[in-house]
Amino acid sequence: MSLRINDTVPNFTAETDQGTIKFHDWIGDSWAILFSHPKDFTPVCTTEFGAVAQLADEWEKRGTKVIGVSVDGVEDHKKWKGDIETAGGAKAGFPIIADEGLEVSKAFDMLPAEAYLPDGRTPADSATVRSVFIIGPDKQLKLSMTYPMTVGRNFAEVLRALDGLQMSAKGVATPANWQPGGDVIIPTSVSDEDAKEKFGEFKTVLPYLRTTKAPA
Repeated sequence: MSLRINDTVPNFTAETDQGTIKFHDWIGDSWAILFSHPKDFTPVCTTEFGAVAQLADEWEKRGTKVIGVSVDGVEDHKKWKGDIETAGGAKAGFPIIADEGLEVSKAFDMLPAEAYLPDGRTPADSATVRSVFIIGPDKQLKLSMTYPMTVGRNFAEVLRALDGLQMSAKGVATPANWQPGGDVIIPTSVSDEDAKEKFGEFKTVLPYLRTTKAPA
């Protein structure tokens, strides 16, 4: 069964380059981002891990833990981090799950149940392991996105999406192309009277579209 928005994400125990984790315990009360990769020492993925490393301070500001997953082993992960830090110019302090048995990739529906890694495999054998999952402190999936191997992920957009999710947790929605500091949308389930009491001034663009300043 596929993993859908608001489903509780799988809880698993896995080895990482920083030791054994139990996923829900590792998340704790934080937000979390799991980003997956089909193989270590691949060019696009190396730049992506570097981009995540560069944003370390931004993840911390947002109370968010990040963790990678790749279908290679712990020792490869440890060696790969040297390349990641060279490419990204920043320390890769986050853990990387060693998903050699594909348990995590299958649990998150990135690979079919019958998938296996053949001898002499290439990244094409696990190409669909190219996803980002944003998970709330309630351990529920809030957002997912999947990219092909040839298109590098935009982690500035992942950061923006995280900001939008954390804003929506305050009872509002965000419009197209929203950026932090921009106006937000009042849900249609909130009456004008309740909106006035909760948000103060708001603008009615359409009967079903009302905007207001973002709550602090």
